[in-house]
Amino acid sequence: MARERNFTRAAEMLHIAQPPLSRQIQQLEDELGVTLIERGSRPLRLTDAGRLLYEQAVQVLERVEEMKAITQRLHEVERPRFRIGFVPSTLYARLPELIRRYRAARPGVELTLLELTTLEQIAALKEGRIDVGYGRIPFDDPAIERMLLRNERLTAALPSGHSLLARARRLRLEDLAAEPLVVYPKAPRPSYADQVLTLFRERGLKPPAVYEVRELQTALGLVAAEVGVCLVPVSVERLRRDNVVYRPLDEEGACSPIIMSTRKSDKSPEIAFIVKLIREIYRKAGISFGV
Repeated sequence: MARERNFTRAAEMLHIAQPPLSRQIQQLEDELGVTLIERGSRPLRLTDAGRLLYEQAVQVLERVEEMKAITQRLHEVERPRFRIGFVPSTLYARLPELIRRYRAARPGVELTLLELTTLEQIAALKEGRIDVGYGRIPFDDPAIERMLLRNERLTAALPSGHSLLARARRLRLEDLAAEPLVVYPKAPRPSYADQVLTLFRERGLKPPAVYEVRELQTALGLVAAEVGVCLVPVSVERLRRDNVVYRPLDEEGACSPIIMSTRKSDKSPEIAFIVKLIREIYRKAGISFGV
């Protein structure tokens, strides 16, 4: 009413009828023993007492809003947080199940997920932006604790009409060496792409062409377009793609590690709990931990 200077408009703003508003103001005046409104004026004006009460009421309401905001911020600060960095290929392995189980067991923890390359994870751990990272590239850093979760077998992704699919036996790298090779990610290096290229190089094999792309989805798209073949972790087979067929490899050492990285000084019970969940998930799935 003090802002509108009109009983009718003030009542409309408050979504009440005018008579109840008038009665409430009259009751307040009776309780305080002062007149708050000059009712004979048009538009309505506040008395000196009314202006004082209005100004004080505005300050109180502003203070209430500040207190609410401070309380909410304090709650956010007090709520425990856990931040996970991951490379995209781990999403096709057991990471989604780990996240589901962690959320179910720790509903009071604010869980944050960040897609980061292994190199970016190392920096994020040191800067405190994440608490744990899941990647595939082993890096030695005195500030970082690394734990091998498992070595994941690699499989070949081929175009659906490729002649190699007619072979009954498992494929070997020498079978693929005559084909253009698609690798990912293109950057930053070293990366999973270097792991794949090293497998060929260690065996004295050199594909006729190598196409480097930024991400897995692009690599599979090129395979579907019959540009070349690609080696991917076996868990990627869950990602069904038109015109792409997966075939297992018969090649010793053709695997990619899944590595969990944490700060060496971090003794958080959440990290121990995460490891416990991973062991349970692996045991249920028949996967050997740390091998």
